[in-house]
Amino acid sequence: MEFKMEQPPINLGADISNKSFEIINNELKDYEKIDEFTKEQQEVISRLIHTTTCFDEVLNNIYFSKNSIKKVQTLLLNEAKIIVDVNMIKVGLSDFYLKKYDNEVICYINESFTYENAQKNKTTRSYAAVVEAIKRHKDKPLVLACGNAPTFIYAAINTLIEQKVDLNNVALLLFPVGFVNVVESKAYARKFCDTFNVAGIIMQGRFGSSTMSVATLHAIYKLIKDYDKDEKYNGK
Repeated sequence: MEFKMEQPPINLGADISNKSFEIINNELKDYEKIDEFTKEQQEVISRLIHTTTCFDEVLNNIYFSKNSIKKVQTLLLNEAKIIVDVNMIKVGLSDFYLKKYDNEVICYINESFTYENAQKNKTTRSYAAVVEAIKRHKDKPLVLACGNAPTFIYAAINTLIEQKVDLNNVALLLFPVGFVNVVESKAYARKFCDTFNVAGIIMQGRFGSSTMSVATLHAIYKLIKDYDKDEKYNGK
């Protein structure tokens, strides 16, 4: 059997991205569910589908609290600290956006004090890391982004309450994935958002990933200003 080498039909990053979103937007026309979301929410949804290829899972499980996108944008524009559960999110976020809006990404998962506190209090490192991060930065605007560890959610909510943090300065972007504590943690987070009017975007159920947290933040940044158009910059 003869093997013939081939080249990709589309070979430039920007062209691939544009074609991907063209396909996504065309296919979304077949889903009545998409009409339940605002234009800005649809932009986030498109990004989430782009990073997963999963239409039904995203459309049927995504939760947006009232005005959540605008609230997250306001926090980012006010130099919010972005507290994350894993360094994967930190690495994935665009340096361009972070520097443009002076948003520091904080992840204490590998710090020695995190290991010590986790062992002392018999918690996961994710739990210990977010407790310390909130305590250190509780007077700053905070965006809490989770893509892996559901214990992060319990720690974040409980610490925000215990530390009497101004919840008007807080937003939750929650996308942990898995089988243990995942569904329950997200339900807890939604109840928290609904009860205290906290900005939240949550992928309910088992579905999720760190890349979805990154995609959501990039979509929200791009809704502040589309640098692809104005400065020919592809901000992921």
